[in-house]
Amino acid sequence: MERRLAAILAADVVGYSRLMRDDETGTLNRLKLLFSELIRPGFAARNGRVAKVMGDGLLGQFPSVVEAVQCAVDIQHAMMGRDADLPEDQRITLRIGVNLGDIIVENTDIYGDGVNVAARLEQLSPAGGICISGSAYEQVQDKTSEVFEDLGDQQVKNISRPVRVWSWRNGAAETVAPPVSAQMATADLGQASLAVLPLDNMSGREDLEFLADGLSEDIITMLARLPGFLVIARNSSFAYKGKAPDIRDVGRELGVRYVVEGSLRPVGRKLRVTIQLIEADTGKHLWANKFDQPADEIDELQDEITLGIASRLEPELAKAEIERIKRHGGVNMDAWALYNQASGLLSLKGWHKETFTEAAALLSKAIELEPDFALAHAYLSLIYALGHMFGLTPPNQDSRQRAVDAAELAMQIDSYNASVLGFAGCALSDVGLVDRGIDVLERAVEADPSNAQAWVALGTSLLRGGKARKGVEMLRHGMRISPLDNRLSFWGTNLAYALLRLRKLDEAEAEARRACRRDDRNYMGKIVLALIFLQQEKQADAARVVAEALKLRPDLNCDAVRALIGRRGVQLLQDANLLS
Repeated sequence: MERRLAAILAADVVGYSRLMRDDETGTLNRLKLLFSELIRPGFAARNGRVAKVMGDGLLGQFPSVVEAVQCAVDIQHAMMGRDADLPEDQRITLRIGVNLGDIIVENTDIYGDGVNVAARLEQLSPAGGICISGSAYEQVQDKTSEVFEDLGDQQVKNISRPVRVWSWRNGAAETVAPPVSAQMATADLGQASLAVLPLDNMSGREDLEFLADGLSEDIITMLARLPGFLVIARNSSFAYKGKAPDIRDVGRELGVRYVVEGSLRPVGRKLRVTIQLIEADTGKHLWANKFDQPADEIDELQDEITLGIASRLEPELAKAEIERIKRHGGVNMDAWALYNQASGLLSLKGWHKETFTEAAALLSKAIELEPDFALAHAYLSLIYALGHMFGLTPPNQDSRQRAVDAAELAMQIDSYNASVLGFAGCALSDVGLVDRGIDVLERAVEADPSNAQAWVALGTSLLRGGKARKGVEMLRHGMRISPLDNRLSFWGTNLAYALLRLRKLDEAEAEARRACRRDDRNYMGKIVLALIFLQQEKQADAARVVAEALKLRPDLNCDAVRALIGRRGVQLLQDANLLS
């Protein structure tokens, strides 16, 4: 083994799993061409070498930081026009990190802290962008015309000290997370906020200490994507590592409403992760759950564990915030509180004209307080779209155009927030702009694979676009990653109709019955169940569930259900004299 100081370049393909899922052979062939035509020649031209290729990523070594950074810039410029003739969702995009640090060289491979930092910088980089360390920037700042923006010190995974990060200014499509200081400065703005304390390793084993820290960091990253919630950065919450603080003190010191804490310990041949959600100002335990995984598979399943924890926490956080708003009686609520109240209103009171009108009014008030509130615009677009679909908005309102306008405005304000894209894409698809909606929703699930709403909306949109099999796959995935979601009844209704389209009548019936059990106010679930019964030649059962739907909504007619079940479904109901 040999130690040396070197410039390390780490690169990774953005959305690799999605690209492979959609076209495995084509993606592999294009990656091979990318390496042979651009990456390896680019490295050679700048006196570098590719040290390791790892599926969708690579590590490279350079004797000069200037050459390493210029190679990264050359590659990103070349990538911009490389797939210009392909649809956006099929293009290969890279993110790159460059660090100057000490490495260990063994044969042709490289290891060490310098390599780890480069890999973390790559993860911080935006798609199509480059992040470099402070040590690298010191070497290139007077030797290149490229412009870099100082993002301050960042705490990154498995690196004990903060890393100074500089981001290449080239109009890249996304932005990296703001510096920790910027996140902390907004903690007291009245927005719903939470802190994730480091998981307590109850085994005393050092290998599980690293795993506990890694899970804690992944949970922080996943929860930071939740709409309407501010999540305190790692270096602040990890200040409590190894301590047993009073949760009320944590809430006051970090300025948060909620605290997530937990532990990791062996149980037989399994590892158990226990998670609790606590209200900070009262110390009240709101929710707790445990997750068991085989000990010999824990590293491979780390992402799955994180996703499972985050997906179960999300509805509990939303429920807690709604209850808080109800306790305070709606007095002096800020824009975020208005948004949270609107988002919970339809699930608490059901879908009818009054609740749609009330939710739209709450969101409009939130927008008055904060005109650039992209998430409020996006959710308002979805309410207008659903109202248009099911005839739940006043007839004098052009709800379809309002939905389109609000969706486009939301994306104009923030075109990279997965929740904004999820709501806006769903709204556009719901009002008939299916192809546009699918494009937006695919961007949403790539930006945040844990966004269940976007997955379900994508599945429903693919169904509308004639891709029922793929739609069913997406619908099931979205429902699986958010198993406690209060929208499962409506999502299950969409899944049941998709299965009906595929002539899987037994599965469709089971899903439709499950949707109706989840919410006895779901009249659309009963309409889909009636269609299934008609296909099964169960006329009496179909008539019974339509009568139940009419009790829930007496003004229900074919126009109000056409958007979900289509003309063929409406014709079946009319031919059976079940709905006018």
